[in-house]
Amino acid sequence: MEQREETIVIFPFMAQGHIIPALALALQVEQMGYKITLVNTPLNIRNLKSSLPPASTINLLELPFNSSDHCGLLPESENTDVLPYPLIVNLLHASLSLRPTFHNLLSGLVRGGAPPLCIIADIFLGWTVEVAHELGLFHAFFSGAGGFGLACYTSMWLHLPHRKTDSVEFTLPDFQESGKFHITQLSATVLTADGTDPWSKFQHGNIPFWGESDGFLFNTVEELDKTGLNYFRRKFGVSVWPVGPILTSAGHTVSTGQETKFSLERYVEWLDEKPAKSVIYVSFGTQNTISASQMTQLAKALEGCEQYFIWVVRPPLGFDINAEFQAEEWLPEGFIQRNEESKRGLVVVKWAPQVEILSHGSVGVFLSHCGWNSVLESLSRGVPLIGWPMAAEQFYNVKFLEEEVRVCLEVARGTVFEVRCADIEEKIRLVMGEGDRGKEIRRRACEVKDMIKDAIRVKEGFKGSSVKAMEDFLNAALLVKEKTRVAGL
Repeated sequence: MEQREETIVIFPFMAQGHIIPALALALQVEQMGYKITLVNTPLNIRNLKSSLPPASTINLLELPFNSSDHCGLLPESENTDVLPYPLIVNLLHASLSLRPTFHNLLSGLVRGGAPPLCIIADIFLGWTVEVAHELGLFHAFFSGAGGFGLACYTSMWLHLPHRKTDSVEFTLPDFQESGKFHITQLSATVLTADGTDPWSKFQHGNIPFWGESDGFLFNTVEELDKTGLNYFRRKFGVSVWPVGPILTSAGHTVSTGQETKFSLERYVEWLDEKPAKSVIYVSFGTQNTISASQMTQLAKALEGCEQYFIWVVRPPLGFDINAEFQAEEWLPEGFIQRNEESKRGLVVVKWAPQVEILSHGSVGVFLSHCGWNSVLESLSRGVPLIGWPMAAEQFYNVKFLEEEVRVCLEVARGTVFEVRCADIEEKIRLVMGEGDRGKEIRRRACEVKDMIKDAIRVKEGFKGSSVKAMEDFLNAALLVKEKTRVAGL
């Protein structure tokens, strides 16, 4: 690998769902010979230090941030993991305060004679484009979300179309090809938004910056996600580079300070004992949880369908998501002990090694909130999904995966509506069973796995679409740097 002199600065938003793909991107670009500087607040930098591979030379830089200085944030609230969902908007607004120190950091690099090749910033840090361009630096936004999901999310916030009709169904005025939406596919923040609420104010201040950037990097694949990617090309008139899947490898995770009940060897040993494609993996990510009554119904369904399962649980809605899990209060009596003794299921509190679990041949389906990181981790291993979206663009991801890609069945929406164990059982049996629908979903998941492999393949003169997109992005940044250098002579 040729070591280059150029430095790339990467600045993710302060959330695990954003930091994880940003770090994976940093590690990938580092392997291409570029120097990487990853910027974030002190608490997140501390976690990242323990997550870097020993051989990595990624430079981690802190931006001072005291959450106690900001209205609506508790001490050491530097990451959405420790915040209940209604308070996340406060962290979004507080992130605007990082602009002066980020400007000082970049200007110091420029004055020191080592201007970065480019700035790659999170989509929630729109103001970074102004900072970069003030200093003559190439800038790109990085979206850990897929093209279709983010396109719907963007259009929803810009237009609030559900407020302009009396119908429970509606379409997006600037993204008609996405089809019809039902009001139950809206997160609580969008559903209650009126344009003057904190979420609307943030989105309307942030999204317009996207058209000022030199382009978008997407953690997705062109062949899979063309409809959504074309929305951004048309809407914002900027270059779009789909460079996914950008994923952490098995055996490497970002530290969250959480511990798992079992060692990795214990998971592998348990899975090794199970037949191929016989295990349901259930997880709703680091930020989401379901209601207590939904949790009870899900537990009954997992026992009722008589499939093997691994379930990552967190305290239900209305309780501190980081508090101790009270199994006897929120699950059927004896549920954990009964399933562990029979080797039918493992219940794990807060965290499990998801990549390793999904990589195991015994896993047959992923019951997921369908955050895009989880979707890519699942589909890149040929594992179909059962969707239970909760927030953000997850509802649109499920719509996309079920209606267009045909690798998913939706089982529930959000945490407001009650679910019945019989309905969950039905969807599990359908996806894992021998009926035509289940076989088709599994076949499509394998096709998408191959599609993703092709996108990142380099072999005998062949370069996949994501490989070419990454090269195009880096060449665009290098071209701007060269033009700047010549103009300065």
